[in-house]
Amino acid sequence: MTSEHVSVERRDSVLVVHLDDGKANALSSSMIAAIGAALDQAESDDSIGAMVLHGREGKFCAGFDLSVMRGGDISAMANLVCDGGELVSRLYGSSIPVVAACTGHALAAGALLLLGCDVRIGADVDCKIGLNEVAIGMVLPDWAFNIAIERLSRRHLQLAVATARITDARGAVDVGYLDEVAPVDAVLDVAVARATELATLSGRAYAGTVRALRGELLAEMATQIASDRAMGRVPTV
Repeated sequence: MTSEHVSVERRDSVLVVHLDDGKANALSSSMIAAIGAALDQAESDDSIGAMVLHGREGKFCAGFDLSVMRGGDISAMANLVCDGGELVSRLYGSSIPVVAACTGHALAAGALLLLGCDVRIGADVDCKIGLNEVAIGMVLPDWAFNIAIERLSRRHLQLAVATARITDARGAVDVGYLDEVAPVDAVLDVAVARATELATLSGRAYAGTVRALRGELLAEMATQIASDRAMGRVPTV
């Protein structure tokens, strides 16, 4: 399966999803759909036990497509943000483990993608990771607040969200965006290794545990996303 900016490859029991738009890896509607299709493929194939989401050199994901977010079409903006919320929710609620290979910058929606992945491996490079919405005059949607509260360190939550504090890869481990860092030329291999380990878990037990552990949060996020879509709400002041 290949789309314009998303391609996949098999590495034994792991499906690796490569994101590369040649620029900042902005989340467009087509990229969101392609990642979702890759997740469909992974979840429906019993020989696949885990998935890796891998960015391009220096950039994991810089957020939502600015041509939409600054285009003035409120409906298009609302739908894009809701599509992104559904993708983050799908990753977090996936029946298989999802590992991020964060190759560099991960801002706004890119940071939310990290929060949706089970294990996050970051390249040890000079990069910016975090939720910068407040700094650019935006308020996170409710579903994004929920997953940030769930996954970020309580010690860092106020600074990370309310004051839009951005960190580098090593700092992102302490905040909770990443779990570990690896040399830049090894980040994908380390992510695949972690995914391969996770793929040995009982698939049925993993899926059942995710439903029990995360089901309430995922249901709340789904309600919030549906409400935002119906009302045409966008994350703005």
